[in-house]
Amino acid sequence: MNHNEETHPIFIGYILWIFGFMGFHRFYYGKPITGTIWFFTAGLLLIGWLIDLFLIPGMARRAEFRYQAGYLDYTVAWVLLTFLGIFGVHRFYMDKWITGIIYLLTGGLLGIGLLYDLWTLNGQVSEINRRELLWAERGR
Repeated sequence: MNHNEETHPIFIGYILWIFGFMGFHRFYYGKPITGTIWFFTAGLLLIGWLIDLFLIPGMARRAEFRYQAGYLDYTVAWVLLTFLGIFGVHRFYMDKWITGIIYLLTGGLLGIGLLYDLWTLNGQVSEINRRELLWAERGR
């Protein structure tokens, strides 16, 4: 893995932490189970949300080692999912045109597809970045 490039900047984590009682920062750093718990419990009644203020640097470091930097930018993918996900724009960004069109026509498959992408977006981007890296290395 290429660890020279930042995949999940800390400052984005802190911006998302402002809305952290909804779990956005946890989804962003690849923690979908606790992100879901934060979403449904208002950040564990705001106590977990306050504790996360100090945990974000560690979450960011773990994300740097877990996910592959490269062709696609994680922050761009997350911004597109957050604000335009119902229209499938994040899927178009990942060159997933068929599912992007399906999301566009069905409101993100009535929200179920959006939930799936909250849980899996980091893995989807990482897989595409790994594949692009392998193709680039083979082309040398």
